[in-house]
Amino acid sequence: MTQVRTVRATVEYDGAGFQGFQRQRSSRTVQGVLETAVRAATGDDETVAGAGRTDSGVHALGQVIAFRTQSRLDDGTLLRALNAHLPADVAIRDLATAAPGFDPRRDATVRVYEYRIEQRPVRPVLDRTRAWHVGKTLDLARMRSAAAVMVGSHDFDAFTAGAQVSTRREVFALEVWREASTILIRIAANAFLYRMVRRIVTTLVRAGRCEIDAADVTALLTPAARSQIRGTAPAHGLTLLRVEYPNVESRYNRQRMTQAVRS
Repeated sequence: MTQVRTVRATVEYDGAGFQGFQRQRSSRTVQGVLETAVRAATGDDETVAGAGRTDSGVHALGQVIAFRTQSRLDDGTLLRALNAHLPADVAIRDLATAAPGFDPRRDATVRVYEYRIEQRPVRPVLDRTRAWHVGKTLDLARMRSAAAVMVGSHDFDAFTAGAQVSTRREVFALEVWREASTILIRIAANAFLYRMVRRIVTTLVRAGRCEIDAADVTALLTPAARSQIRGTAPAHGLTLLRVEYPNVESRYNRQRMTQAVRS
């Protein structure tokens, strides 16, 4: 009898051509093309589970997936076979046999996202699907003050558009820095609510425009404040950088992101 094993893989994708990660009957999704590739490479008709259900237009550098297979291909050969059946806007970066029962979503302890805001006076062309163009110069110090309020365990009900059983999440770090004309926002948390990161970004931009301050952000961290959130940042500026798990050497430092904050 052929042995069934669980495979874990890290996936990179350009979200511009997808209606999100989760499989949909009539739309192109990341999960859909991954499952098609698994069938083509192994003959297994298996569900591909992901660590996060990224929205339409959101990118990933380090999405983590898992699926079961009866294939006798070794890990290296299976990686090459899957990439041979994937379109140009998706690639598996690494792959390995995992412990039985590995669940990329439930087993994750840290998720890290990055958002890019382009501050050039003229809208970007080459980066138009990778960054949100905000022409007016933003006050970085005010953005950092607002960001500091959201670090820790809070009720983020105001920052989600969906219904959740629990809206409390722990944000380990939320950092804002500038590289040339680009502002980068990087956030690490135990988990995220639907559209939570993009609504946090919008709130930080409002702070950078001097529309609100850190005290206003504190007031938003209550269940009654959902109506006070103004808009949701565009999906195309967001990238899932990585997902981390216990019992694996972590690249995440809870005191400071690996990426230093820059002025």
